[in-house]
Parts: sequence; structure tokens; C-alpha cells
Amino acid sequence: MAEEPDNLTLIILRRIETRMTSMEEKLDRMGDDLRDVKVRLSSMDENMAVVQRRLDRLDDRLDRVERRLGLIEAPH
Repeated sequence: MAEEPDNLTLIILRRIETRMTSMEEKLDRMGDDLRDVKVRLSSMDENMAVVQRRLDRLDDRLDRVERRLGLIEAPH
């Protein structure tokens, strides 16, 4: 009878260890995924900055064309 509590305790501890190992693996994968998301977000930020600069240049060019055509008044 003395062995049963020890065996039960070992069984429970092994289950806990298995679950903890599984959780650690999942957390590692989640950490990897989070790093990938950060890299992609950084890339998107850079791309958005490029797009914004291009839009600013196009806006400047459109203003210049409109002024030349007399569609808007030139700034004083």
C-alpha cells in the first residue's frame, strides 16, 4: 500500500512534466511567430513610408500642373 501513493504521485508529476514541456514548446513557437510578425510589421512600416513619399511628390507635381494650367492660384 505504501507504493500506491508514491506511484500515483509519480504518475501525476510525469503528467505535469509532459504538459509543461508541451506548453514550453508552444510558447517557443509563439515567440518565433511574434518575431516574424514584428519583422513583417517593420517591413510594412518601411513600405508605407516609401508610398507616402511618392504620394507627397505626386501631390507636389499635381499642384505645379494645376498652377501652370491656371486651375489654382499660385501661393503668394
